[in-house]
Amino acid sequence: MRALCLVLPLASLALPAMAEDIALSSRVSAVTLYPQGATVTREVAFSAPAGQHDLILADLPKGTPLASVRVAVEGARMGGLTTRNDYVPPRDAPDSAALIAARAEVERLEEALRLAREGIADIEIEAEAARARIAFLAQIGQGDGTATLTPDQLRDLSAMIGSETLLARQTEAAATRRAEAAKRALKDQIKARDAARQALNALVPEDEARAMLAVAITSDADTQGTLTVTYTIPDAGWQPLYDLHLARDSGALRIERGAFVQQSTGENWQDIALTLSTLRPSEQTEPGQIWPWIVRIDDPKAIQPMARGKAEAVFMAAPVAEAATSDMAVASFNGLSVSYSYPAPVSVTTGADNVRLMLAPMETKAEVVAQAVPMLDQTAYLMARLTNDTGEILLPTSEARFYLDGRYVGQRWLNLIADGDKADVSFGPIEGLRLTRLVRDRNEGDRGILTKSNEQTETVEITVENLTGEVWPLRLIDRVPVSEQEDLEITWTAEPMPAERDIEGARGILAWTFDLPARETQTITVKTRMTWPEGKVLQ
Repeated sequence: MRALCLVLPLASLALPAMAEDIALSSRVSAVTLYPQGATVTREVAFSAPAGQHDLILADLPKGTPLASVRVAVEGARMGGLTTRNDYVPPRDAPDSAALIAARAEVERLEEALRLAREGIADIEIEAEAARARIAFLAQIGQGDGTATLTPDQLRDLSAMIGSETLLARQTEAAATRRAEAAKRALKDQIKARDAARQALNALVPEDEARAMLAVAITSDADTQGTLTVTYTIPDAGWQPLYDLHLARDSGALRIERGAFVQQSTGENWQDIALTLSTLRPSEQTEPGQIWPWIVRIDDPKAIQPMARGKAEAVFMAAPVAEAATSDMAVASFNGLSVSYSYPAPVSVTTGADNVRLMLAPMETKAEVVAQAVPMLDQTAYLMARLTNDTGEILLPTSEARFYLDGRYVGQRWLNLIADGDKADVSFGPIEGLRLTRLVRDRNEGDRGILTKSNEQTETVEITVENLTGEVWPLRLIDRVPVSEQEDLEITWTAEPMPAERDIEGARGILAWTFDLPARETQTITVKTRMTWPEGKVLQ
């Protein structure tokens, strides 16, 4: 019946005679997701008598990039293709049983919530009535008529006011307690209602608008075959999730991995074969091009100060719509990229929050050191110095969380770490390693009436104090000035001298490495001297 509903409206599309059209209903069977974008595969079986026919698919999402559609036919010879994404009749897809049940659950919980709120209002009315009785009884005791009462009457009146006031206060207190208990229970009902709404949103019906594909086939005899349609889309992707667990005593680093999967194609993916790929076709896919360097000379001009600006980047954590399962995708490497084929069928709703899937964990070893940057920080940080020997790529992500000996220390951006690459990863501050950096002596040089100078000397004292009860291997980083002008001469000395210079190609960046025993202090002194010709200004 559904195929007939698809065929009848197609008469207005100026297609061949109805007897030559075979209307098919397709579904997404497999998806390869990239960090941005996806390759979607649809497969549908067909039966066709001998002769020429058009296989009609009118259920592609309207936003399908039709120019990227590729078609393969098994069981018949394929001819031309016709595509269109306007004036395609919408599918009459009935609501699923899960969607009907989710709507009913939301309605049930909302009705229960309404009744609970009405019950709280009734209890609060009881408490208000009790407070009104207490106020009325207080006024009786203060009325002018009490002056004419006999002592026995006053005693009876006082006893009545006391007993009635006590009863009213007890009623008010009981009603208040019942109202507070009902309000606490109301919070749980609101959470249940909100959870039901989220479950309903995850089952939202697909968009009705569709695109159409007609595939011409020819067969010399009755045949049965398979039509396979693949295309690439931009409105889908996955983001890696990493939990990095470092054991400080052994340096063992375990990286538990997952993936946030999302798509906004306009149709739900039900029980698909999902593959995650590290390929990034949406980014640069060819090397850059160098153009000729043509130099010129001109009259000297005054140097203009450069305008300064600043930019900020913000990374948002994606919400998780579904809990992770115990199934894990295992990686395969083809020399260019890594792909993860998920072992179980996966369902991803269009436009819903990210679905979380689990990948196989990675394990490696790291060297644990304390890194100190006294110019910028007041304490050292625990660093794991590692070489990625896992055979896989760690993709860049904002969803990286760090744990030291099982203790959560923070979340931040993790850069790409290629296979075989070296990286320093921080696991939080070491509060017991205190840093100070003081300029002990600075001399601006000879100054005269014209306030000019052609020499500057500086002495910097750097101190690291270990307040912990253990020895720490330390790597301390600082800098000295560098010159790119022949007339600006710079010399420097340090006590002790650094173990590394020009770290990672950065000129003037120095590093000292040493073990700092518990309760001891290490001091480093750096002296610099800069000289330049008279009449010049140091900037």
